[in-house]
Amino acid sequence: MASEEKDRYNSNSLVRGLEILKMFNEEYPTLSLAEIAQRLGVSRTVPFRLLYTLQSIGYLHQDENTKRYKLTPKVLELGFAYLNTLQLPEISQPYLEQLRDETGASSHLSILDGNEVVYIGSAPTRGVAAINVNIGLRLPAHATANGKILLAFQPKERLNQILYGSELKPFTERTQTLIVDLLQELESIREQGYSITEGEHRNGIRSVAAPIFERSGEVLAAVNTVATDSLFTDEFIQKVALPKVQDIAEKLSGFMGYSLSRS
Repeated sequence: MASEEKDRYNSNSLVRGLEILKMFNEEYPTLSLAEIAQRLGVSRTVPFRLLYTLQSIGYLHQDENTKRYKLTPKVLELGFAYLNTLQLPEISQPYLEQLRDETGASSHLSILDGNEVVYIGSAPTRGVAAINVNIGLRLPAHATANGKILLAFQPKERLNQILYGSELKPFTERTQTLIVDLLQELESIREQGYSITEGEHRNGIRSVAAPIFERSGEVLAAVNTVATDSLFTDEFIQKVALPKVQDIAEKLSGFMGYSLSRS
């Protein structure tokens, strides 16, 4: 079907409604009608009906005093509906817990969505030094070990679509912000088959990640373990964390039907 013919079936209202929901994040938990209209590049009358509809079906709430909108917990139903179709989070949970117990660090499962990683599984640790995340959390792929491993194994065309036009936001002085340098790093990560980051999203935090492949050989998800640099010394990473992360990733890839003989 030609792209022109496909466009005839697009619902602009649905597209814009979804774009509005995606505007809300940790940095912008609330938005006004004017701010939403500005982000859409339209007049205020265009998103007004969309906001009213999203509010009436329970996905948005408007504060009566400030008139600002925010997401409601109902939006989680959309994410959990998708997660419930996946077998991987359920299969991986005992392995994430094993990885956590053997490294003493929190372990996570994540997938790539555009230029962000989305966490779909977690085995948290306890204590003041614990580095834990919530299911559904999104983090920038270019500044995280799991994000970089997922980017590294994307087809070249797909990787270019993700990176070009994206802003590589700096979070610390170690964050990679130049696309040409990031591409070189991703090539090295692809060759070695794992990713290690240190203080690129948060200072003092180190992470180790490895890819999980599906039957076709395409990267499906990433498993990573993360801790403070006081625990994750160079020696500990090389002798403990990295081998165990790679072992878990290999086992989970096997569950997904991937065979190393195909690589």
